[in-house]
Amino acid sequence: MATAERDIMGGLAKGLLAIETFTAERPRQSIAEVATASGLDRATARRCLLTLSHFGYADYDGKYFTLTPRVLRLGTACLATMPLPQVIQPLLDQLSNQLGESSSVSILDGSEIVYVARAAQRKVMSIGLMPGSRLPAFCTSMGRVMLAALPEAEARAVLTSIPLLARTSHTITAIPALMAELTRVREAGFALIDQEVELGLRSIAIPLFNARGAVVAALNVGVAATQARSEELTRLYLPALKLVQDQLRTLLS
Repeated sequence: MATAERDIMGGLAKGLLAIETFTAERPRQSIAEVATASGLDRATARRCLLTLSHFGYADYDGKYFTLTPRVLRLGTACLATMPLPQVIQPLLDQLSNQLGESSSVSILDGSEIVYVARAAQRKVMSIGLMPGSRLPAFCTSMGRVMLAALPEAEARAVLTSIPLLARTSHTITAIPALMAELTRVREAGFALIDQEVELGLRSIAIPLFNARGAVVAALNVGVAATQARSEELTRLYLPALKLVQDQLRTLLS
């Protein structure tokens, strides 16, 4: 249902834009940087940031702002109301213990994946991943299986809507190559990533379906490149992933 313009709180919308500019790559920003990243004018960005600081959602050292853990209350409240994390976590813990590797579930949010559940056996990435963490969809195994589930035109629109920045020398950034990879993923039913997100990391992911057959999330296992060669991932991990996929098919709405 469309919302009338008079019912939209402009101040809240601008504050949310300011919050969303903070990422793992930009955890500490000036007023000018937030204004540029959000598209807000400098004065509006300043008021948003000072308001966040006043209510404890941001720290301010006189030049730079950083978000505080209080912001996690917003994400935690959302995750707590989502049935997916509650349903998947026990199976995810079991899978991770069985394989001895870290496993995760994420959903697609525009051009990014958002982690909603995770069972960590060992640290396989330099950044800490947890529910609420975000990564680009185009270069992640979970992102690719979810992009592959979209109509081709919609998947292409997602890829062309953002700068496709190479995270490593292995990252595929050309649209034709990515579209060809999505076709392969769609036909195979799983995605393999070999050090495209971070050097030394390989992962395999499959889609998670609901009872109606729609893709609602993705499940992956991430391993250190020293643990297994890329061609070994399907043999070592795909059967266990598919078992969880089958178990969840009738549980997810």
